[in-house]
Amino acid sequence: MIDPTIALVAVGLLSIACQFLAHKVKLPAILFLLIAGIIVGPVTGTFTADALFGDLLFPIVSLAVAIILFEGSLTLKFSDISGHGNMVRNLCTSGVFVTWATVTPAAYYFLDIPLGLAALLGAIVTVTGPTVIVPMLRTVRPSSKIGNILRWEGIIIDPIGALCAVLVFEFILTQQDALTHTFLAFGQTILSGLVLGVLSGYCLGLCLRHNLIPHYLQNTATLTIVLGAFAFSNALAHESGLLTVTIAGMILANMKNVDVSDILEFKETLSVLLISGLFILLATRMDFSAIQAVGLGAVIVVLVVLFIARPASVFVSAIGTQLNLKEKLLLSWIAPRGIVAAAVSALFALKLEAEGYPQAEVLVPMVFIIIIATVVIQSLTSAKVASLLGLRSPEPNGLFLFGGSQFSRELAAELQQNDIPVILADTNWDTVKEARMANTKTYFGNPMSEHAQRHLDLTGIGSALILSPYKQLNPLVMMHFEHELGKEATVLGLNTRETEGMTSHQVSESYAKKLALFDSYVTYSYLASAMKRGAKIKTTALTDEFSFENYLAKYENELVPLLYLYEGKVGVFSGNKELTPKSGWKIISLVLQAPTNVKEEVSPA
Repeated sequence: MIDPTIALVAVGLLSIACQFLAHKVKLPAILFLLIAGIIVGPVTGTFTADALFGDLLFPIVSLAVAIILFEGSLTLKFSDISGHGNMVRNLCTSGVFVTWATVTPAAYYFLDIPLGLAALLGAIVTVTGPTVIVPMLRTVRPSSKIGNILRWEGIIIDPIGALCAVLVFEFILTQQDALTHTFLAFGQTILSGLVLGVLSGYCLGLCLRHNLIPHYLQNTATLTIVLGAFAFSNALAHESGLLTVTIAGMILANMKNVDVSDILEFKETLSVLLISGLFILLATRMDFSAIQAVGLGAVIVVLVVLFIARPASVFVSAIGTQLNLKEKLLLSWIAPRGIVAAAVSALFALKLEAEGYPQAEVLVPMVFIIIIATVVIQSLTSAKVASLLGLRSPEPNGLFLFGGSQFSRELAAELQQNDIPVILADTNWDTVKEARMANTKTYFGNPMSEHAQRHLDLTGIGSALILSPYKQLNPLVMMHFEHELGKEATVLGLNTRETEGMTSHQVSESYAKKLALFDSYVTYSYLASAMKRGAKIKTTALTDEFSFENYLAKYENELVPLLYLYEGKVGVFSGNKELTPKSGWKIISLVLQAPTNVKEEVSPA
């Protein structure tokens, strides 16, 4: 048996390696985490979670899942269910029921397991989740409508599906009692979870609203209070704690005048750490003999999930909506299972095994097989399916602008007039508010955060321009989008003048090459000053009669060429490369003074 210290360090290193690999190849990290766990566990026998933690495994997994469910429920706002269309609402309500009702009988019949366990499996696999959906959407590039439906379904369905699974699990456990006590015990569990969840969530929200907890203690206090409510609820009513933390998170997320953004960011970071290590450890417990025992039945259940349950859920949910057949078919094919399914199944399997429930060891391998099958098969085929259905968006040509200055806002408005998608992001609420008032799509916050991973939809975005005055944050944002958008994307920033002066104050040569957006002399201060002096951003179309040289002469070179549009594509003027604009191009420039003649430039179509 490997030394426990070495084993724990190995889990940490493996989890980071898996997350990094997933980030590089644009696939959900859960796939690599599960494979790593299977390799070090049942395949090589290096170590297992049971041998490593012994009797502590159950409480560790319980607390980890409680944190994951609380973090997930913090993202569930009631306004989201109705705020993103009937289809999202239906998928997260009636769609969940259809999936559960379809998978349950299939698992019961083909896996030959108890009905309660089959119902639990059906409830667990109703969830998808943003951690598996978002990377797939970036590769598939479905139409905007389909992308939004899938993204919001993944965000909202996580806590809803987990809540359904918790309720089914509670009912299974109460059935272990005498029949006359079954419904009484189930009712006690549900009542305890609801009451304690509402009380703990509401009281915590009041403390945050009235600043009763010092800011530096808010994250730690929230974590300990939630875990305290989890433990107390379990002591009061057997296994009601998961319901308690889920309800508490929902209450906290929906209270008015309660800012949970810092708490959510802390919980997301903690969840990533827990999830990465947890899945490797849980995968080491994989029992292949349990799967071999059900044999062909496991394959049939996977096929039911892929080809019957999901399409039935989509088509039932689409009743009364405006979706056409092709859109329904694409939605039917994209539903990878993710983190919540794996975490909840592992915890419930541990508890059922401890209770002596028959064939409980089948639960985790079956859920893991469904996760791997849906992630791998759909990741490899969804782009082709979207293309065949004519629902794949063209190569992304939109722009992401980081920085919400007056220049950025007016540039975004000009791009929108030319039908170019734009997203403007800033950490300053005042600038974001101004952009929203101009009907520009915005993101308020740090675009590198875990929150951005969930909520920042980069569909259609192919380039990023770093236009903010935040010199410390700009390099990080630039590196983030260089990887996020790929090697072919244009990611440039404004010159900071730090390439001049003392050697010790200069930025790296590789970074300096990227600070030539528009031209080497154009800085944030230059643009801000020009806007204050009345400079305007305008679009001009070049023709055979009106060349780029004519254009420059018309304004006596008192302009800064910014972008060019040609055949629906967007290019960026840069001090790093020479450009010869041609007839048919549209030039977007910052015009510093009025033209010297009365003939106006050709307006955009």
